Amino acid sequence: MTHPLMQLTADLIDVPSESFNEAGLAHWLHAELTGIDGLEVIRVGDNIVARTNLDRKYRVAIGGHLDTVPANGNATARFEGDTLYGLGASDMKGGLAVMIELARNITEPAVDVTYVFYAREEVALEHNGLRELFAEIPEYLHADVAILGEPTGAVVEAGCQGTMRAVVTLNGKRAHTARPWMGRNAIHRLGGLLSALEAYEHREPVIDGCTYREAMQAVFVDGGVAGNVVPDAVKLTVNHRFAPDRTSAEAEVHMRSVIEPFMDEGDSFEIVDLSPAAKPDLRHPLMASLTGRNNLIVRAKLGWTDVAFFSEMGIPAVNFGPGEATLAHTKNEHIEATKLVGTYAALEDLLVTGV
Repeated sequence: MTHPLMQLTADLIDVPSESFNEAGLAHWLHAELTGIDGLEVIRVGDNIVARTNLDRKYRVAIGGHLDTVPANGNATARFEGDTLYGLGASDMKGGLAVMIELARNITEPAVDVTYVFYAREEVALEHNGLRELFAEIPEYLHADVAILGEPTGAVVEAGCQGTMRAVVTLNGKRAHTARPWMGRNAIHRLGGLLSALEAYEHREPVIDGCTYREAMQAVFVDGGVAGNVVPDAVKLTVNHRFAPDRTSAEAEVHMRSVIEPFMDEGDSFEIVDLSPAAKPDLRHPLMASLTGRNNLIVRAKLGWTDVAFFSEMGIPAVNFGPGEATLAHTKNEHIEATKLVGTYAALEDLLVTGV
């Protein structure tokens, strides 16, 4: 017999919700949540917030995104034993199923709960539905802690690293390639900088018992004029992943310290994308209860996730979901019943028992 959480996940997979096309799922979800006694439901576009108002000591926010990446021959759900295949199974319709079942089953929680379902997570940050909610109705997102159901394999991934991208422009002087000594090859100037990035010595700071690992990588290069012209400019895009013990400003200073020794007057360094890090703060009593009573593995989140939005508001946040991150966005995306059930059980314990 198929577990109810697995069947609900399959039903969610069969409702298409690629980014910018979440309306159908949002309509169904809005109707489902408004039918649950004790929930205040607010809809902003294709984003939905549902919360209890029981005047408990603590409030927990549990969030998940509605959208998926485009289908790749996997648009519909398919069972193979205790494994469910389909678009979004891991990222993150399994997590949504857990949230919906919690809302359905726990109507008198020991803590107040805010369920946050939002659109457009899988696309550019400017379109992010959670960002929209924080701009439009921030008062409805207030909580003592936040838990996002991003795929973590049913372990807790605390906080997240920040990410920034900078475009470095190195200049040269054009000349004919038959007489290169009359110019300066901007592309050749990248040699030293690329070697420095390849030899970059990363940090591994430990925060609240979680080990983060920083990185700095060249990710794009653009330059050249013609096959017989010495290039007079080259642009290199560099990505820096930084641990949450650094502010964004401190991370930029560090990034410049690596790159600027290879720059001359007239060259430029421009930050073109920035998402701040989020501190784990696992000391909060609710976080300690979640991890301690359920013997959950806790590790650092090396990538960036939407927990950073909550962290910016001073709300400790972690990632905890039943899917596997390595399966997200793949044609073979799937989820296992044991991970769904385990994630639900841990969150049920937190909501029913509190601290």
